[in-house]
Order: sequence, then structure tokens, then C-alpha cells
Amino acid sequence: MTGMPMIDTPSPNFDTRSLPISMLVLHYTGMPDAASAINWLASPESKVSAHYVVTEDGQVIHMVDEGDRAWHAGRSFWRGVTDINSASIGIEIVNPGHEWGYRPFPQTQMGSLIPLIHDIIQRHAITRGNIVGHSDIAPARKQDPGELFPWHQLARLRLALPRPTKNLMDPHWTDGGFMLALERFGYDIADPKAAVVAFQRRFRPELIDGEICGECRAILLALLLPKPRGDE
Repeated sequence: MTGMPMIDTPSPNFDTRSLPISMLVLHYTGMPDAASAINWLASPESKVSAHYVVTEDGQVIHMVDEGDRAWHAGRSFWRGVTDINSASIGIEIVNPGHEWGYRPFPQTQMGSLIPLIHDIIQRHAITRGNIVGHSDIAPARKQDPGELFPWHQLARLRLALPRPTKNLMDPHWTDGGFMLALERFGYDIADPKAAVVAFQRRFRPELIDGEICGECRAILLALLLPKPRGDE
């Protein structure tokens, strides 16, 4: 358990893990306000939960013990793992989301999220490549935490993979070759366009069109190298 100050609001929605913790999944709540989201995650009727919630004013809500399997990922896949709930810690970040008025994540919120992430990944030895968004693990179903989430801020602190920006080179893969590379990186490519959109949302958020281009190919190639170089 982290030593950060937090509010205990237990959720009954958890069960037993069947895998060791190796991932951290970031979500947005996608509800009109924090109270609605926390109440829903704490309700037995919802059948969903998260280990933590971080509000826009920086409060950290603890809902499920890290040793237990929270129900936050749903049907998902990352790097060969299909029971993401068993393998991950889930953090819900309060934001109305695309349905209720998506907006930037305030620095007060990030100021609490960053040390929480740091603490979790240190204790569980989670690698940067396994710090992912909900849209990364469920590209056909989810958009969160979305294109406004400041992944670059985490990357500078080595809390997420950077967007590669240096020495980029287009490998000129065919579209099929790009999809195979995307699968090798970690994505579920069962819905190819959704997988490309999810990749763009994370690593090229200024243009999310689902089209495979030279820039996307160059970014993906750099990510597959041992040390992607970006804005760290």
C-alpha cells in the first residue's frame, strides 16, 4: 500500500488475482462529476471498480487493495495477456470524458497522479511499456484516457514510454507489415482501424484519422527499438 494521503472508499467489486502484477492501466471516469463516478465504482450493482481514483482537485481515493483483482479493464489484451484485471493496477482519473465534455487534466490532478504512479511501479517493478491507457488494451471499445492526457509529462519522469521524436525513419512497411509490427508492440489488431486509432491517440494525438502513414510507421519502428528517444 502506498504511503500517500488518501481517502478510503471501499468497493465490493473485486476478486482474486490469477496473475502477478505487471501492468498499470490508466482510465478516465467518463461521468459528469467525481461523486457520480466514485458512487458507481463503489456500488455492487455496477460490477466495475478500480484500485484508485484521482479527482481533479488532487484527492486520491483508495477503493480496492492492490493485492486484489479490481474490475476495471473489461475485455482487453496487451502483449499476450488477456486477463488484464489479474495482471494490473487500475487508476480512474476523474474527467467527464468524450461523452460529457472532455477537457484537459489539471496540474493539481497530475500532481497527485504522478507520485501515485511512481509509487506503484516502484513496488511492483512495472516497466514503462506496461503503463498503458484503457484505449491501448481495448482499442475497439475505449477512448480513455484520451488524446488530451499528458503522456509526455509522465514520459519525462520515465513513468511512461516517450513519443519518439529523434532520428525517425520511415521503414516503408506495407499496411499489413505495420499491423504485424503493431501487434508485436502489444496491441490487439483484430479491428485494424481501431488499433491504428488507439496507437495514434497515444503516440500522435494531434491527428487521429486511423490512416497508416510514414510518420506512424516511423514512430512505431522507433518504439520497437530498445531505447526509443523522445521528449524526456
